[in-house]
Amino acid sequence: MVNRTKVSLCGIEMDNPVIPASGTFGFGYEFAEIYDINCLGTFSFKGTTKEPRFGNPTPRIAECSSGMLNAVGLQNPGVDAVIAEELPKLAKCFHKPVMANVSGFGVEEYVYTCEKLDKEPQVGWLEVNISCPNVHGGGMSFGTDPAAAAEVVRAVKAVTTKPVIIKLTPNVTDIVAIAKACEEAGADAISLINTLLGMRIDLRKKAPLIANTTGGFSGPAVFPVAVRCVYQVASAVSIPVIGIGGVSSAEDVIEMMMAGATAVEVGAANLVNPFACRDIINDLPAAMDKYGIDNLADIIGAAHK
Repeated sequence: MVNRTKVSLCGIEMDNPVIPASGTFGFGYEFAEIYDINCLGTFSFKGTTKEPRFGNPTPRIAECSSGMLNAVGLQNPGVDAVIAEELPKLAKCFHKPVMANVSGFGVEEYVYTCEKLDKEPQVGWLEVNISCPNVHGGGMSFGTDPAAAAEVVRAVKAVTTKPVIIKLTPNVTDIVAIAKACEEAGADAISLINTLLGMRIDLRKKAPLIANTTGGFSGPAVFPVAVRCVYQVASAVSIPVIGIGGVSSAEDVIEMMMAGATAVEVGAANLVNPFACRDIINDLPAAMDKYGIDNLADIIGAAHK
C-alpha cells in the first residue's frame, strides 16, 4: 500500500509531515503513555542547553484569546542529563529518528551541545533555536541579525554530520534576509516561526500577568503570520522549510505545505489536546481526498506555482 502522507526531510524519510514542536511534547515518553507516538513523523524534543536551567520565575504562562503566552525560559536538565537519562527512556517508546532542539547563550554553547547530540544515534536532525524570546543574552539576539545567525550556523556545521535546521523568529523586519544568510552559511533547513513577542496586564494588580513581563505568543491567532513567513522564505531559499505556528488541523498542515513547508510542527495545540498530533495525522487522508491530493509531497509549495 502506498503511503500518501510520506515526505522526506533533509534526506530522512518520514511517514507523515506532522512533528510536535519543541517545548510542547517534553521528551515524548509522557505522551507515549496515552497513545503510540510512533504514528508521528518525528518530534522535536525539549529545548536543550549546555547547562541545566531552572527557567524563568512563575507565573510564566497566561491564556489569551486564540492563543497563549509563555515565558518558561528553556527549563531543561542540560545536555549531559538529556543524553544519560532522557534519550534512553525515549528509546523504549519511540523507534524513529528524533529531532534534537538546541538553545544557547553564545556560539561556543551551541557548538558544545550540538556536537554532543550529533553523536547520538537516535538523533536524526539538530534544530538549532536562535529565536527564543524568553531568555536574556543569546537566544533571540542571534536570530535577529543575519551575520550573527550565519556565525552560529557555520560554527555548528563545523562540528556536526547530521542535518542542521535553524529555527527563526518572526520578531524581525526581514525574515527572508536572515533565512538566506543561514542557507549561505550551510544550514540544511529552516524552521519557522518561533513565538511572537507578546504581553498581558493583570487589571486588578496593574502589573504584567507573567513574571518575565513579556512572553512568547502562540496558538491559532499566529497562524496567518506563520503562513506568510513560510511562503516568503520558501520562495527565497532552496533548502526545506518547516512550518510552525498555530497549526491545529489537517487543513492547516495542507495550507502550510502549499505555502512551501516540507514538514509542519504543531505546538500549542498539544497543550490544549494531548491527542492533537495523532488526530491531525488520522484526519490527513480525508482532508487530502477533499482537496483532490494524491500525495502530500506533491503539494509542497503549490501556492507558488
